[in-house]
Amino acid sequence: MNQLHLFLPCAAGVEDFLADEVHTITGASGQDLLVGRGGVMVRGAWRDVLQLNLHSRLAQRVLIELALQDYRNENDLYRAASQVSWEVWFDPQRTFKVEVTAQHSPLTSLNFAALRVKDAVADRFRAKRGGVRPSVETHHPDVRIHLHLTTDTATLYIDTSGEALFKRGWREDTGDAPLKETLAAAMIAATGWNPHGDHPQPLYDPCCGSGTVVIEAAQIARRIPAGILRRFAFEKLIPFQRHVWEGMLDEAEAQILDTSPVPIYGSDISHRMVDFAQRNAERAGVLDTIELRGGDALQRMPPCAQPGVLLLNPPYGERIAAAGSFGRNAAQRMDAVERMGRESAQTEDGVEFFSQLASHWKKNFSGWSAWMLTPDLKLPGKMRFKESRRTPLWNGPIECRLFRFDVVAGTHKPRKDAPGDSSVQGSGT
Repeated sequence: MNQLHLFLPCAAGVEDFLADEVHTITGASGQDLLVGRGGVMVRGAWRDVLQLNLHSRLAQRVLIELALQDYRNENDLYRAASQVSWEVWFDPQRTFKVEVTAQHSPLTSLNFAALRVKDAVADRFRAKRGGVRPSVETHHPDVRIHLHLTTDTATLYIDTSGEALFKRGWREDTGDAPLKETLAAAMIAATGWNPHGDHPQPLYDPCCGSGTVVIEAAQIARRIPAGILRRFAFEKLIPFQRHVWEGMLDEAEAQILDTSPVPIYGSDISHRMVDFAQRNAERAGVLDTIELRGGDALQRMPPCAQPGVLLLNPPYGERIAAAGSFGRNAAQRMDAVERMGRESAQTEDGVEFFSQLASHWKKNFSGWSAWMLTPDLKLPGKMRFKESRRTPLWNGPIECRLFRFDVVAGTHKPRKDAPGDSSVQGSGT
């Protein structure tokens, strides 16, 4: 257990940020910490497995590699799984499930591949435990076994996380298209925002939705571990020792700060979303750390005198259309939708909303840095803003960019076809 090979999958674009986080948590570096496509590989001890599950904000899971070998067919997979000492990881009273992912695998059926691994696990237990074998449970298994196939290699992992790590345990109230907690944390990491650094800055999300970004930021500021509220699959594995884990939790809780070194703000035009954010923040233990208010992003003034970081996943497409009115009033907005068609009306709203948001920022948020996550690669043009940085990040299957805009005072040239006023805004995270 002192030399485990771990793989921590993450969203595309997050790998380097995750490697930095793993180094901070475990101290691993050099050949013990390697960045791969879609994740990070690290050598560590069993204690590192527990610490990574508790503290990582960017990883999707913590997997322990148990076998890696070439294969040509399903029988090769059976032999590979048969050679793994499953009995040292879990007992036959536990239920298990085999999950398969593949990249360019020559096999015609991944379900059959999973079946062959399942058979190998069951047969090994029968041989080692006098005919007793664990049962398969596909919905809520105690143990998850992951098989990953490439063109010619098969890797077997045991999952120590259970439910994906973005499920922190505090988000019960959400709006449409909620942002995963891991992606919100990746956005924060990409900005370099550090509330414990030499020059800490306030953070403000003017499209906060159900509060994902600001709650993640508040927990970072308070040093509250990402997994402090949830349970993990490693608690059902044989190496797990309850007293060791409780000691880790006590140590982590002792590091939690009573207050944040910097102020954190969130607002949203939807008071329903603000209510959601407040309830989520209360469950996350940071309600008194975040100042949450209602208000249109096109009208909200800076929440504090010190310039800071604007960080948002703004509404777009249907989210803009459903969120507010465009033109002089809501009746005109609905008439425009009926006349132009829903999609074209949304497109026009988006252009106008982002153009006016840039104008509002230039007028009132001089000195702030604004970071926006969007799948719209033409967003800077819509805002008439020149980005100073663009970071590729994936929101599930959607390729996005996190744009940075350095806000300086100045006039904003409006679009020639822009209406006179607008109050479009909506729920983001």
